[in-house]
Amino acid sequence: MEGDTTFMDSTDLKVRELLKEIHVDYSPQFTKFVDDTVSAIKASIDKIPHDFKVTADMASNFVRDIGADKVEFKFKKPAFIKIGGSYSIESLARPELNVDLIIRLPKECFHEKDYLNYRYHAKRCLYLCLMKKYLETSPSIGRVEWSTLQNEARKPLLIVYPAAKLVEFPGVFVRIIPSATSIFNISKLNLKRNNIHTLNNGTAVHATPKYNCSILEDMFIEDTEFIDKIFLGWKELREALILLKVWARQRSSIYVHDCMNGFFISVILAYLASKQQISKSMKATEIIRITLNFIATSESWSRGLYFPKEGKSNISKEERMQLKESFPVVICHPSGGFNLAFRMSRIGFTQLQDEAALTLKCMEKCRDGGFEEVFMTKIDYAVKYDYCMRINLKGKKDVYALGFCLDDECWRLYEEKIHGILSKGLNDRAKFIRVIWRNTQCQWNVDDGLSIFDKEPLFIGISVSTLEKAFRMVDIGPNAECKEEAIEFRKFWGEKAELRRFKDGRIAESTVWECEQWARHLVLKRIAEHVLSRHLSLSKENIVVVVDQLDFSLSNGAVDPISYSGSLCEAFDVLSKRLRLIEGLPLKVSSVQPLDSAFRFTSVFPPEPHLLANEKIEPLRLNKLVPSCIQPLEVMIQLEGSGNWPMDEIAIEKTKSSFLIQIGESLQKMWGMTCTATEDDVDVLMSGYAFRLKILHERGLTLLTKEIGNGQTKQVPSADKKLFIRSQHASMINGLQTRFPIYGPVVRLAKRWAASHLFSACLVEEAVELLVAYLFLNPLPFDAPCSRITGFLRFLQLLSHYDWTFSPMVVDINNDLDQSDAKEINENFLLRRKGQGENGQNAGPVMFLATVYDKASEAWTGLSPSALELKRLVAYARSSANLLLKLTFQEEIGPYRWECIFRTPLNNYDAIIILHKDKLPYPRRLLFPSEVDHGKQVAKGHSSKCFQPFLLPKDLKGRPEELKNKLLVDFDPSKCFIRDLEKEFSTTFQLWHDSLGGDVIGLTWGKSYSSKKRKQEDVVEDGYNPYKVLKAAESPSSFASASTFCRNPRVQYRFRGRRVGGDSKIPQSRVEKRSFNGGSSTSSASMANGVRLCHCGRKAAIRTSKTQRNPGRAFYTCPLPKDDYLNCNYFYWIDDVDFAGYEPDIDAWMKNHLTVN
Repeated sequence: MEGDTTFMDSTDLKVRELLKEIHVDYSPQFTKFVDDTVSAIKASIDKIPHDFKVTADMASNFVRDIGADKVEFKFKKPAFIKIGGSYSIESLARPELNVDLIIRLPKECFHEKDYLNYRYHAKRCLYLCLMKKYLETSPSIGRVEWSTLQNEARKPLLIVYPAAKLVEFPGVFVRIIPSATSIFNISKLNLKRNNIHTLNNGTAVHATPKYNCSILEDMFIEDTEFIDKIFLGWKELREALILLKVWARQRSSIYVHDCMNGFFISVILAYLASKQQISKSMKATEIIRITLNFIATSESWSRGLYFPKEGKSNISKEERMQLKESFPVVICHPSGGFNLAFRMSRIGFTQLQDEAALTLKCMEKCRDGGFEEVFMTKIDYAVKYDYCMRINLKGKKDVYALGFCLDDECWRLYEEKIHGILSKGLNDRAKFIRVIWRNTQCQWNVDDGLSIFDKEPLFIGISVSTLEKAFRMVDIGPNAECKEEAIEFRKFWGEKAELRRFKDGRIAESTVWECEQWARHLVLKRIAEHVLSRHLSLSKENIVVVVDQLDFSLSNGAVDPISYSGSLCEAFDVLSKRLRLIEGLPLKVSSVQPLDSAFRFTSVFPPEPHLLANEKIEPLRLNKLVPSCIQPLEVMIQLEGSGNWPMDEIAIEKTKSSFLIQIGESLQKMWGMTCTATEDDVDVLMSGYAFRLKILHERGLTLLTKEIGNGQTKQVPSADKKLFIRSQHASMINGLQTRFPIYGPVVRLAKRWAASHLFSACLVEEAVELLVAYLFLNPLPFDAPCSRITGFLRFLQLLSHYDWTFSPMVVDINNDLDQSDAKEINENFLLRRKGQGENGQNAGPVMFLATVYDKASEAWTGLSPSALELKRLVAYARSSANLLLKLTFQEEIGPYRWECIFRTPLNNYDAIIILHKDKLPYPRRLLFPSEVDHGKQVAKGHSSKCFQPFLLPKDLKGRPEELKNKLLVDFDPSKCFIRDLEKEFSTTFQLWHDSLGGDVIGLTWGKSYSSKKRKQEDVVEDGYNPYKVLKAAESPSSFASASTFCRNPRVQYRFRGRRVGGDSKIPQSRVEKRSFNGGSSTSSASMANGVRLCHCGRKAAIRTSKTQRNPGRAFYTCPLPKDDYLNCNYFYWIDDVDFAGYEPDIDAWMKNHLTVN
């Protein structure tokens, strides 16, 4: 009970703090600011001449596009002006601080039949046009822009920004919303009436319920007493409304024109209050829970929500039937006959119910009542839906061929059309299909008309029902006997439809989407492209499906190497059976378990079958490249139990070596398999693969060995313990892969990303697997991902948003952990944090990954990442996630391209070493050859001739045994080079590298090395000269191509015997050019056609310094945002460049004026 109380107190505390951040204090200063702005608007309106003749010329294109006539009128001042909306009930929620100003249009400006044929909408727009003209002349008004009411282009609004600003309330603006109270007879806008005569088709008359409701909305927009009287005296209800607004805004799929908005939330809360389902004794969080439960589960939605009608007890049955026939969701206005939810679509409401249900799950299952998941997590389309599509409809006149505005707008009708096509094409593959065209969000002017609203692309989000259905390659249609259905099927699918006989003897229409096993995630894309291009006459260039844009990072040539996993598993099965059949061993093999990530489908590059690793070598094709190296795949063996094993760890290891040698000899003797034995393991070549055998013995699990380092002695697990942990991890991940088939591809993308940004040393592959496993096991507030890109995006967001400082990450794959385990994990976490606090905040690992087999997070994150490494990792993850989101919603533009997600900026390292590309063991895995166009090259090396990644034709001649001896098992020269660097320069600099085939090594100066330099304030010792250190790092190797300083090292200079510092008379900018580690770091820039370029080749931006040291001083810099990891950190003072754009030779200047000690 005490724990529950603490939990509730924590949740309430967070909610209180959130309300402080988002709630607006209606201080006298703020209310006066709003009142002054409203007064300025009224004053501008009063300046409009009475009886001013308004004609269609003020917005001719708008009037033409909506098809209105007879729109001239004489201006009359508004009959009434008042403040409404959230401001009037004190429920504004930051950051959207908008004040709704309701302006009642005068009845004298309208004819009694202006409800017909869009005349009202045209006059409404013209009235606003005249207002805008006079508002823009007011000195109290900053600017006036056009917007729309709920994305409805036929109902424009004015957005007024005051000239004055309040620091405490940035971005406040006023929305001018016209009302049409008592202008028309309500009976003329009955839902069954047709008020657009152009829709009449002969004698058939089509009702226009949405058009009629669009006018009724303006007629009743002032009538909000049923909301105001409930909210104004109820603080907790207002708080619940504010929090629900935050909840809805965080969810892009429901906070749109056809679903949810702030007014809609207030209506639901008012309805629940009127039905006494919520009371004043409840807290805001309780009201939220009841509201969400009502949205998700209430049966009232099927009947409709009806406020008591004034003077009557109930809405008539006929009125209810009329509303339900016209709209999928009904919330009847208290006046009756008007549906407040007339814009809400069926799919929008279904999505709303699903989000409400997921939120309730978060409140029930997540920590702190799901506060982070409910209120703080942004749920955008790209991270929510499994497949995202973008359709470019710019210039496509078919969208508005029948007119821009019918009963509904043409864009909304097109949304419904696309949804229908995709629903029919995808059938049971899709759980949800969300089609949204936010076309009126772009800035526009009514003078441009409605044709400009096709600039923004239409967006589609698809949630997959199951992967089995989504990846299905054959869809079976109607039987051949069903003629009408068969004709309809062929009409829909076109050339893809074919008549087939199936195994059960059935002859039916079908569609077949043949593809390779590893490309089945593209089936849904092919279906969508086919049906949309067929029925909408769209080219595939205008249909972008975000699904395979990152597949290039996983391919090895033209094929995804995961396609070889089948043959690998078959080879392992054969090996496993043969190991169990070995005779003559003192103890038989009892179990065989694969440990390598290739067996659990999470290896980025599973090995391809090697021609020289077979039992019998077939004739080699000289036109095919034969690699000279092969990766070994570790396999763990357990023997029968026995009490005769020795007790000493060394003796145990020697005994295991003896067993391995005997196993290798038996395999070679019985089946002719090539085996190579060492003291630690045995490598077996068979079926194109190299298997490395290791033996696990239970007695070794409890043994500990002593390791001495840095003057301290600590105990580390034995080899058997490490092997056991790896086996436990492999078993659990393999089981998870079975439950979530898409888990493997997501892990492969995550590993490739981490390696491509040179994090291989600080984030091991098992840690990446656990991070991605956490996503699938704890998907809330989402469903588990069913596509690789969505899962990868969530991985990046998890890495960048998780609270690593105060929260351990517990990955419980099989629900094995109980409360005592959770307590033990938390104690271990606090113990590690305490140790780090004593040793300094940057000492030791900071990522805590706990599992059932590793409650102290020692296996995979026991040594790294450190605080600095994690900081860099988080920054890169955040930047990559932002870029991926941008690319989902827009075309590739300039530097924002898909490959940039895996291209790491080399300028973020103090120095780099580039390796010879032709000496990498697997050169086809290299994503992008590294190039450096800035910095100072220190050394350049020539490649060795003793190693080639591929066997030459002359090497492929000889007997099979001789050829096999030329095969290098587990040889990687880049790893050897990195190992040598770490051994020799571990205290000098930190290494960053890509273990998956990168050709560059990043160097950052180590802490101890930097401290030694700082001690030498005036002089840098020769032994610690960075140039000499970097040359020494490369000199023993013939594997490195070049070493380059990206940033000049921290070297102190003397100016004619005097150290240059803050008091020096030498221009500071000259010195800063040599100090690349400070705030004014730079190197020579390049010029192209008179345009200054930064290091990354972009046009340099011009900024102005605001520092106390250089106030108002202009400088060149990289145009990308500072938090973007693609930013190259280019910097150059403009006054250091002469009038011809010539940059002085800084090296020569330094040589003449500075002495380096």
